[in-house]
Amino acid sequence: MLLAFSNSYLKVPAVVLFASLVITAPCFGQATATNGAPRTIMTSAHRGEHTHHPENSIPAIQGAVDAGMDYVEIDVRTTSDGQLVLMHDPSVNRMTDGKGLVKNMTLAEIKKLDLGARFPGQFPGLQVPTFDEVLEFCRGKIGNYVDTKDAAPEALVAAIERHDMGKHVMFWSEHPDFLKQIATLQPSWVLMPEAFNPQNVHKLIDRLHPQLLGADERDFNAVTIAAAKEVNVGIFVDRQTEKEWQDAIDNGAVGIQTNFPAELTAYLRARGLHR
Repeated sequence: MLLAFSNSYLKVPAVVLFASLVITAPCFGQATATNGAPRTIMTSAHRGEHTHHPENSIPAIQGAVDAGMDYVEIDVRTTSDGQLVLMHDPSVNRMTDGKGLVKNMTLAEIKKLDLGARFPGQFPGLQVPTFDEVLEFCRGKIGNYVDTKDAAPEALVAAIERHDMGKHVMFWSEHPDFLKQIATLQPSWVLMPEAFNPQNVHKLIDRLHPQLLGADERDFNAVTIAAAKEVNVGIFVDRQTEKEWQDAIDNGAVGIQTNFPAELTAYLRARGLHR
């Protein structure tokens, strides 16, 4: 267990981790897994700890580590010269002092931008990180919940392999074709397609054999939950308030992603649901 940073999953191979956690999915409302072990909820910080740090930045990721998160959700795009960088939006306009689409800018151009522009004086010289820089920073500290906005599966897999992070990464996507490409390249890596609706759950299971399903307010409902339970696949939800967290717990979610990582960790630990 990597106790130095209060996360305890990352020494466990992903396939073992998810097998042990997914088994909790049928334990709706229970505090223990079916094997008698204490139930543990996985956690993810959406774009890092971005209340006090620029989103998708190294400081935001460190904030997620400090908050005791198991994963940090990151958004990956490709520059005009084929480099992978972190940026949620298609353009750099909202998050930096520059303007333009990521896909039309070189890495050198993007590296000149001030990622701390929305936090005047707090993050001098902060640059947009590359995917490689993030993987290297996260190794041994926290897992990566990868939301691919615009990047080739081959480039993503190659970067993850370079940093030996395959066991500590999971891929979320609304696009099954993309996840299928990842699975073809690395069959053992963790996939998390968006559930969307109960009918889609069975199609996703048959096609991708995912370890997890993603769900938000659109699709985390009784019918979808029942469909996931039927095939023994865990659900990872996006939730922001204590009421929503408790609802997710009561309905058997195995993981919660949030914009409030420190608060979520405290809430779960107070209930014995997180290390």
